[in-house]
Amino acid sequence: MERLDKILSNYGGLTRSTAKEYLKKGRISVNGSIFKDGSIKVSESDEILMDNKPVVRKKFRYFMLNKPSGYISSTEDEQADTSPNVVSLLKNEGVKGLFPVGRLDKDTTGLLIITNDGELGHRLTSPSRNIEKCYIAEVDGILTKEDTEAFSKGFEFKEFTSKPAKLEILNTDTENNTSIAKVRISEGKYHQVKRMFLKRNCKVLKLQRVSEGNLNLDETLKPGEYRELTDEELDLIQQN
Repeated sequence: MERLDKILSNYGGLTRSTAKEYLKKGRISVNGSIFKDGSIKVSESDEILMDNKPVVRKKFRYFMLNKPSGYISSTEDEQADTSPNVVSLLKNEGVKGLFPVGRLDKDTTGLLIITNDGELGHRLTSPSRNIEKCYIAEVDGILTKEDTEAFSKGFEFKEFTSKPAKLEILNTDTENNTSIAKVRISEGKYHQVKRMFLKRNCKVLKLQRVSEGNLNLDETLKPGEYRELTDEELDLIQQN
């Protein structure tokens, strides 16, 4: 048994004072009945609703987000960029401590894991794990076999040498002088995919991450939409 106001604070994303206000306004119900006293104790089997939405009593939560363009995904960027952070898209979940696992550039879209599990986040972003990430890129210029070979050898940059990457050309449009390709890399340096294409004199026009390790982006999610990972998907990322 646990106090209702403590549950609202730990799992509902509310401060103690805000929880008290929600209770006072009748926005909290337990098993279908409105409760205004936060000191009552409830069991794990009791259903708690906040604004008619279940309060999920789990220590850690795991979400898959289809990141839209225009959102930043790192706390460092918040200091220099007033654009919204991806975590704001999940504000209605009322979960404390959510953060994006890794980062995607502001104009890059696609798969992003959002969680409050710091240990998992650290493990998935550790360079030593060499987790493969797959992107679909649209670039200006016509890609050729020579570009595929160049990606497979890696590139020399000022601060690092990139590991070999896999470039698969999916489509070329000679009329518009553009190409679409799938890129697989096992590291995630700043603007890495874009910089690799620039080494081949191609500018990235659009970039979307479609998989990370064993986890694939749910194609039914529109940009800005998210959902909780299934148990099977959580097992997959645990294996990464």
